[in-house]
Amino acid sequence: MMALRHLIAGEWTEGAGKETLAVINPATEEELARLPLATRDDLDRALESADRGFKTWRTVLPQDRAKVVRRFATLIREAVDELAPRITAEQGKPLSEARTEVAATAELVDWLSEESRRLYGRVIPARYPDTSISVVHEPVGPVAAFSPWNFPCMMAARKIAHAAAAGCSVILKPSEETPGPAVILGRLALEAGLPADVVNIVFGNPAEVSDYLIDSPIIKKVNLTGSVPVGKHVAERAARHLKKVTLELGGHSPAIIMADADVDRAATLSFRARYRNAGQVCTAPTRFFVHRSVFDRFVDRFTAGAKQLRVGEGTDPATEMGPVANLRRLKAMEQFVEDASTRGGEILAGGRRVGNRGFFFEPTVLGNVPTDADVMQLEPFGPLAPIAAFDDLDAVLAEANSLPYGLAAYAFTSSHRAAAHLSSGMRAGVVAVNGVTVTAPEAPFGGIGDSGVGREAGIEGLLEHTQIKTIIDTFN
Repeated sequence: MMALRHLIAGEWTEGAGKETLAVINPATEEELARLPLATRDDLDRALESADRGFKTWRTVLPQDRAKVVRRFATLIREAVDELAPRITAEQGKPLSEARTEVAATAELVDWLSEESRRLYGRVIPARYPDTSISVVHEPVGPVAAFSPWNFPCMMAARKIAHAAAAGCSVILKPSEETPGPAVILGRLALEAGLPADVVNIVFGNPAEVSDYLIDSPIIKKVNLTGSVPVGKHVAERAARHLKKVTLELGGHSPAIIMADADVDRAATLSFRARYRNAGQVCTAPTRFFVHRSVFDRFVDRFTAGAKQLRVGEGTDPATEMGPVANLRRLKAMEQFVEDASTRGGEILAGGRRVGNRGFFFEPTVLGNVPTDADVMQLEPFGPLAPIAAFDDLDAVLAEANSLPYGLAAYAFTSSHRAAAHLSSGMRAGVVAVNGVTVTAPEAPFGGIGDSGVGREAGIEGLLEHTQIKTIIDTFN
């Protein structure tokens, strides 16, 4: 059992409270550890620490901040054999996927370290004599950050690195279901040279902790990756105090496969993307619209791939898909399948729980799913793939844009004209054409509509953690 603690003012502590929460392995349903939950006294200490940390860290020169953040990235890479097994134990994904997550985390942190030296302002030609006008980006202040359970290393490190690279301090509240990677990251951040007060990590009742931190006058920015309902609540809370927010929320990403697409390639890429991390990826393609002329071919290839996936514990090298992360997701999968079947959808593969120990669910393909089925309207966040046929491009584009989500979208076609039409017409923050990659450290990432506001990664992600100041200097 791993010792789990809060990181407050550079010290690892169980906090002032007595309440704890069990951390469960989703593959075995066994208890991995007990997690202490923070009290308001603990949160006050973290807030005071973040306030001190910001006053110190904001004055550190960009090149010196970059060295520390770059060291953080290096330590993450070196800790892959510690981080990856912990991700698998708490979240369930195969060990190979966990190692990939750690590598991608280090790459993002590395890139942010370099970009932190390039938070350029600009000089504006003055309209007045003997005057200069300059625009600078200053660190916004202490950040309250909230990371989810589906990528417990990547999302936690992303929050820490964005804040630190921009010159801000951060209080991170990771998911209570996957706390271990964040605890390891906290230790690595301190080893990298981040001052003790720059990064605090606390756990607790999500609603109580978020409300308390957001309401504090010390916090100047909120950064959340989470569900749409939680994001809306956080946005409303932050709006009361006019605080900056970055919200990366849920999605329900359409994938349109045109008649002229490379169907076999599209199906292969699609089923791999759909079932990665047991389908618990907010950007994954989740609603498949296939031109009727190639529908059967796509479905046959996709379904064959789904049936061949080996489901099991993430520690088994042969495993290609692990369990869903918790009992809530398992029950949700069963409800989605039942609803789709009741409405006339066909279960082409899977559709059932695997065994009675652990939260395993079969890779599931649902064919000819009507658009009013729950799985076509609500983000499934699990290993379900609903597929429907279409005939008219404009009609399917309207259907793809019919939901309030707008995180990612996908299109497969060999026509440049169709690709341009789809990529411009799809209502999403990120669009992938003839591929399934929608994130890169150097490119901004985020959604529109119910999928959130603001961006992470790219220079835009750092700028989200700054405030703009205009300086008009008149020479005497």
